[in-house]
Amino acid sequence: MDVVHEALDLLEALSQDAPGASVAPAQAARLRGVVRALAAAYYERGESLVGDTQYDRLFRALQDLEAAHPELKTPDSPTHRVGGAPSERFDKAVHPVPLLSLGNAFDADELRAWYDRALKGLASVLDDGETPALTVELKIDGLAVALTYVGGLLARAVTRGDGTTGEDVTPNVRTVRGVPLRLAAGAPAEIEVRGELYMRRSTFERVNADLVAAGEKPLANPRNGAVGSLRQLDPTVTASRRLDVWAYGVGPASEPVADTQHATLDRLAELGLPVSPDRALVPDVEGAVAFCQRWAGQRDTLDYEIDGVVVKVERLDYQQILGQVATAPRWAVAYKFPAREATTRLVRVEHNVGRTGVVKPQAVLEPVDVGGVTVSKATLHNPDYLATRDIREGDLVVVKRAGDVIPAVVGPVVAARTGAETPYVPPAACPVCGRPIGRPDDSADLRHLEGGCPAQLTRAVEHWAARGALDVDGLGKKIAAQMVDAGLVADLPDLYRLADRRDDLLALDGFGDLKADKLLRGLGRSKGQPLRRVLIGLGIRHVGETVARDLVAHHDSLSALAEAEGEALEAIDGVGPIVATSVADWFADPVNRTTVEALASLGVNTTRLDGEATAATGETTSAAAGKTFVVTGTLPTLTRPEAKARIEAAGGKATGSVSAKTDYVVAGEAAGSKLDRARELGVEVLDEAALIALLASPAPDPDSTAQEAAGHESAAAPSEAPAAGGQASLFE
Repeated sequence: MDVVHEALDLLEALSQDAPGASVAPAQAARLRGVVRALAAAYYERGESLVGDTQYDRLFRALQDLEAAHPELKTPDSPTHRVGGAPSERFDKAVHPVPLLSLGNAFDADELRAWYDRALKGLASVLDDGETPALTVELKIDGLAVALTYVGGLLARAVTRGDGTTGEDVTPNVRTVRGVPLRLAAGAPAEIEVRGELYMRRSTFERVNADLVAAGEKPLANPRNGAVGSLRQLDPTVTASRRLDVWAYGVGPASEPVADTQHATLDRLAELGLPVSPDRALVPDVEGAVAFCQRWAGQRDTLDYEIDGVVVKVERLDYQQILGQVATAPRWAVAYKFPAREATTRLVRVEHNVGRTGVVKPQAVLEPVDVGGVTVSKATLHNPDYLATRDIREGDLVVVKRAGDVIPAVVGPVVAARTGAETPYVPPAACPVCGRPIGRPDDSADLRHLEGGCPAQLTRAVEHWAARGALDVDGLGKKIAAQMVDAGLVADLPDLYRLADRRDDLLALDGFGDLKADKLLRGLGRSKGQPLRRVLIGLGIRHVGETVARDLVAHHDSLSALAEAEGEALEAIDGVGPIVATSVADWFADPVNRTTVEALASLGVNTTRLDGEATAATGETTSAAAGKTFVVTGTLPTLTRPEAKARIEAAGGKATGSVSAKTDYVVAGEAAGSKLDRARELGVEVLDEAALIALLASPAPDPDSTAQEAAGHESAAAPSEAPAAGGQASLFE
């Protein structure tokens, strides 16, 4: 049986009771073989045969079994080893001091337990009540490397390998632009710098696009991309992949660099080495727990993958006292985030019909836990995605889930194939209505070649009623499907004819007077929505919130926009040729023009409201103009989309993540990590009432005195910001 199937069988067995003494030897032998094979694939070939979650479970199970039965631990157990054997393609190099890996903590309690052990190890040198400070750094998901500098010049670069012996990859590392070939003046005569080579997400996407265009197999993920790029025999290939590096520590050196971890990172930066800006010095383990938990929710704001946080005792003399176990230091630990990749079976490929007529393939999976969420469906993007990755029905596949993004199938585990898998063949007809579908103009997506699909109409109604569009209270997915299936709604204007068909509404399953009244009231209110939202609701390809705002700033009605030429549209800042063509083509369709005219005749607003033009042009006198806002938590009366719309109408910018460039964070109830980040950076925090007051305030007079400006800053200091979730009236 191959290693993947063996791993899955073991995972199933691990879900049962712990093995008894008679079974333990066989279980340990199986675990050793599987973990060894999986580690070899991961570390030596850059292949992830199972998800991180599953590998961690297997490795931890082997550790636990050997701890419970020490006699079962063999000299060649994977738990003795740090990484993988060096590749035979490169010269081997021995590390002067072993390049250890880290022990893991998978939750706050395990992190606290590690800290308690460190306290016990330092008991003889700690003052009463002293709690050793910790440095916390993001754990980059890449490839460890040791860089040796002699006389300030890069002399050697070696991978971790098995912790004792690695691969000499000096020619390839010289092509990594972030690695200085010469350190700044004042560097020690000899120094080994330890760091992590990685591939940015943006670089990963670019490289994959180039590989697909060349007809080659794309990379599975950024980490594997970094490994494969570094191990190219041709350094020019490594150079083309644009790897990056973070330095995180120092090995042997001819003179001391610093006496603390934080000072070490500062000194490395002075020498010209890139170090992570997202690090902190915390007084104790609770500060480390807070840092870890905050970044667990912010990991998707970065352009590179992180899989946890590295926590280190700050003082280097304390690190020396704590020492190490066989393969890991006692003075450091890796707090691991929930892994977001797992391996499961692709049962079949289904297809979903979207509001624009796109027919998307979707994977139906054997349910699997990915980062604490049970996943049974995942996106497959388009037919090319399946073809370039050779994803087949019946494959064992790696599934990835990142943040709120829909889970995606990364690729197949080819080594696990039995021959029974079925290659994907794109359908020629819509699975819902049977009408022909294809790929006009060689587009990546399958599309309807003619109209009339009820599934497409249902998606269009859902989109029209969504919060970001017309925000129709009482009209969700289920009701949209009911009305389309019953023939009550054949197009968007039919929604506004339902007031005359109340009896037909009441005949729908689950409808009563209250439900019907709620829906009709919601439709009535939606008639007065701003033109920008109406434009979004029409579902024109490539027209989202930002493009809609830009278009409305230059056209006072849908009628005016319908008459605009493609070149005139393209001249608008933020509207490129693809968007301009999409808008012009949509309005050129007689069916769409009839829809717009019918909506207007039924009372739906199709003209620009006062103030809508200022959002994109910046012609506003509000104090919010030019400022960057982040809205988080639940506000007392405004939804987040409504708050963002008000900010943009006043000339401000609403973004999704807090950074040093953020001017204000608008915080409501349960604001969470974004509020913590704002306080850490000193960003001013507003509640809803303060936001509304700011939006209504005039922009400051540029001729105001410095004294007035200083007084304003003092009055709005972050420590005096209104408490989140304040209940002040909108009309005060």
